[in-house]
Amino acid sequence: MRSQFAAALVISASVLAAGCSSYRPAPPAFHEAINKPYILDAGDRIRVTVFEQETLTNTYAVDQSGYIAFPLVGAIAARGYTVQQIEGQIADKLRQGYLRDPDISVEVDRYRPIFVMGEVGAAGQYSYVPGMTAHKAVAAAGGFTPRANQANVDITRDINGEVMTGRVATSDPLMPGDTIYVRERFF
Repeated sequence: MRSQFAAALVISASVLAAGCSSYRPAPPAFHEAINKPYILDAGDRIRVTVFEQETLTNTYAVDQSGYIAFPLVGAIAARGYTVQQIEGQIADKLRQGYLRDPDISVEVDRYRPIFVMGEVGAAGQYSYVPGMTAHKAVAAAGGFTPRANQANVDITRDINGEVMTGRVATSDPLMPGDTIYVRERFF
């Protein structure tokens, strides 16, 4: 009897330890990235306004190689840059024989999508909306399944070219390109 109890205790402890070993709290960079200027990447679409030049004003998609194709000047690197840096790049290139003093404004027209997986009604790719939280992303994906852990989710995020995964509360804000994974609850 005592050996059966000891065996059950060892098995229970191993199951609990295995469940805890996969726990990965969000690294500090997760929360720091939210407060930094937005960095463009493939899948984003930007609106470029060149004042008094309607033919150059348009929306441009950041392609898979991280560039936008801009009239007159050709490919402009966008991956890894902020919209303010893109404004400067376009202005510099237009000054080289096209416009004397270009006045340019760049804003994000559409952010790259997020992905929601795991214990949700309809896993898949969804449009990112500024201010979106993990809970709102799950709602867009059809809500939690009956087996879902609703307290927190795992998020995989690319921060400065490094892919990180961490566990956050469902009230935490998301960033474009995040992958949200809703785990199954144990009980």
